[in-house]
Parts: sequence; C-alpha cells; structure tokens
Amino acid sequence: MSRTLAGRAVIVSLLLVAGCATRTAPPALPATLRYPEFMYPALPAADSNPDAAAQIDRGWRYLQNNDLGNAEREFTVAVKLTPGLYPAQAGSAYVALARTDHEQALSRFDAALRAAPAYVPALVGRGQTLLALKRDTDALAAFEAALAADASLADVRRRVDVLRFRGLQDVIETGRTAATAGRMAEARDAYQRALQASPDSAFLHRELGLIERKQGNTDAALDRFRRAVELDSADAVSLVQVGEILEERRDFAGAEAAYRRASDIEPSADLTARMSAVAARAREARLPPEFGLIAEVSQISRGELAALIGVRLEDVVRAARPREVVITDAQGHWAADWIIQVARSSIIDPYANHTFQPGDRVTRGDLAAAVSRVVMLLAADRPDLRARLADRPQITDMAPGHLSYPAASVAVASGVMPLRDGGRFEVARLVSGAEAAEAIARLRNLAGPPR
Repeated sequence: MSRTLAGRAVIVSLLLVAGCATRTAPPALPATLRYPEFMYPALPAADSNPDAAAQIDRGWRYLQNNDLGNAEREFTVAVKLTPGLYPAQAGSAYVALARTDHEQALSRFDAALRAAPAYVPALVGRGQTLLALKRDTDALAAFEAALAADASLADVRRRVDVLRFRGLQDVIETGRTAATAGRMAEARDAYQRALQASPDSAFLHRELGLIERKQGNTDAALDRFRRAVELDSADAVSLVQVGEILEERRDFAGAEAAYRRASDIEPSADLTARMSAVAARAREARLPPEFGLIAEVSQISRGELAALIGVRLEDVVRAARPREVVITDAQGHWAADWIIQVARSSIIDPYANHTFQPGDRVTRGDLAAAVSRVVMLLAADRPDLRARLADRPQITDMAPGHLSYPAASVAVASGVMPLRDGGRFEVARLVSGAEAAEAIARLRNLAGPPR
C-alpha cells in the first residue's frame, strides 16, 4: 500500500512539474466580463488552501475571457489535485454552461451540491442552467435556495420575482382559459392558487369575484370586489360590479355611490344613465306601496294619476309657475302631496267646489287634459315642439268643436297619446294604470333627461 501511495504522489508531482513547465500567466479579467451573470466559485472562508484558490482563480479568468479550453483545464486540474473540491466542480459546470452543454452543466452543478448543498455559486448556476432548459419551476427552487443561503443577492432576488410573476401569469392564463370554457371550478382553483402567491393583487380578487358572481355566490363575489377596490382605489370595473350587486339587493343608495365612484375614475354615458336610473329607483323605493301598484290597476284614479305625474315629471312640475289652490279632500290620502303639486302647477285642476275627488276614475279625455298641459309647458321653450303641435290631427270620433278636442289634438300631435283603431280617440273610455304609465313615460322622454 505504501508503494501505491508513493506512486500516486510521484504522478501528481510530475503533473505539477509538467503543468508548471508549460503554464503561461492567466489573462487579466476583461473590463467587461464575458459571462457577468455567472457567480465566482469562491472557496469557503473556512478553507485556507491557497493553491486551490489560485487554481480556481486562473480558471475563472480564462472563462471570463471566453477561453473555455484553458478554463476547463484549470478547473479539472484543481479537482484532480484536490478531489471533492466543489468550487472547482462548480467552475467546471460554468464552463459547460458557457458551451451551452446544459445537461453536462447540470450534472456538474449537482455534483458540487452533493458535496455542499448550500453552496451559493452552484445553486445560482444550477438555476441558470434550469432556466436554459425551460424548467422554470425547478429554476425558481434553486434561486430561492440560493437566497435562503444569502439574502443579499439582489440579482437573484430579481430573478426570483420575475419567475414568480411568470409562474403567476401561467396560472392566471390557465384560469382565464378555464373561465372562457365555462369550467368555473377549475378557474376558481387556478385564481386561488395565484392569489396565494400574490395575496394583494386587486386583479386576482376581481377575477375571482367575477367567477363567484357567475356561479351565484354573490356574498363571496361582493367581498372579492370590495377587497379589490381596497387594494386598488382606481378599479372602476370592481366598483361597477359592487354597484350591480347592491342594485340587485335594492340597496340603491349604495349602488349609486359605487357607480358614482366608478364614474369619477372612468366617466361614461352608461354610468351616467346607471346613476340616474338607480337614483330614481332609490326614490321610488321610498314611495308609498300604493304607488308601485298603479301600473297594475284596471282603472286609474285622479289621485293615482297625480302621483304618477308628480313622481315621473317631478322637474316639470317644479318648474311650472305655481298658483294658489284650495283643496278640501286631499288630506289623509297617500298621494296628498302630489295632488297639491299638480293642482298648483295647473296640470290637473280641482273641481269648482274645491274638491279633488282623488278616487274618481280617469277617462281618456281627463288624461289628454293633463298631458296637453304638460306638453304646453314644455313647448314654451321648444320651437320644434310648437311646430309639431301646429299640425292638427284628424280624429274620426271627435269634431274640432268638441270640448276635449284641443287637449286631444295636442296629446296626439305630440305623440304621447296615439289614436286608436280607425283614427278614434275614445274620449270617454276609462284609462288603465298601464296606459297612463305609458303616456307619462312618453311625456318623460319628450321632456328629456331630468335637470
């Protein structure tokens, strides 16, 4: 055995002598490193082997000058002289990586890490090799292990952030694809996994909210949308979703507030219309229950018609010049306020005995009288409307001298009360709640949006 050991020592000595006889001085490091992303395979601080350190440094200089043959030779000699010298194994792995021999590089980095599992240069190099092999998940694990060993590695941290984001994007794309295909459970699972990696992503909360809403889980959806808005106050999409859910729940004030915030961020005609509509619904939600039944009654009363006009044409009624009226029978009626308002605006007159008779049924002639007065109020500032009213329609069941003809003519010419079959007006026929509501809706359109 002593002879064998002596023989090996002679061989190593001859290698060193031969190497020294032919070795030239290594080049200086270039001003711009050829492989700046590679990490110098330094000896651990506890290892005080100056010869090994010098050998590794020589290999590194050749590597950064892109002299891969000499770099390989230097690292190989270092390993032969000191078997198990894992920094030299890592250096040799970097040479293989420079040659784009990724499988060889990976094998050498793994050999270095078997000797020293927390050796940072080998972990970083392994991560770079795995990236080149498009094994992003494994690369991320290697870089995270390097960061765990040395948290000061800013470049590695940036790589980790990029890889995490890239992985997140893949998961998000999986979620989107599943949602588009209607596989909501799969989509939710993908977004939840993404959210675990990025819990403060407003986008992910919003996407999960959309999925929950499609599946009818409105409580969960509302929580997601509200969280998205907390994280991103400029998330107009989530605000609109909040508004829609609250509107469905008849929380009209909350819905209007959500739409208004969304409109402040991204103004649009749609949001303006939504705010107007939900504000109107909020007002109607506060109305007496009798108002909600008007459209269903078979014969509308004067009190109900007054309420319909007072609510639907509130701005027109308010803009009319008021007059003094005395009404003795409105007190205690659910529509008393509107009865007084429409009487003061001269839209519906009380009777000569100062009663309004809110329970009296409304005929087509009565409705035409109220409609014509609203139309004339609007026409005061509308030359186009006055021109339309100049055309007197031919009404087959009513002569121009009929007491109700002027009002009927205005109601028909304005398009608010169309003639019946055969050009008849049917002035004495009683009016249903639905018919009255349709006429007042046409008046509302004629008046334009509320001011």
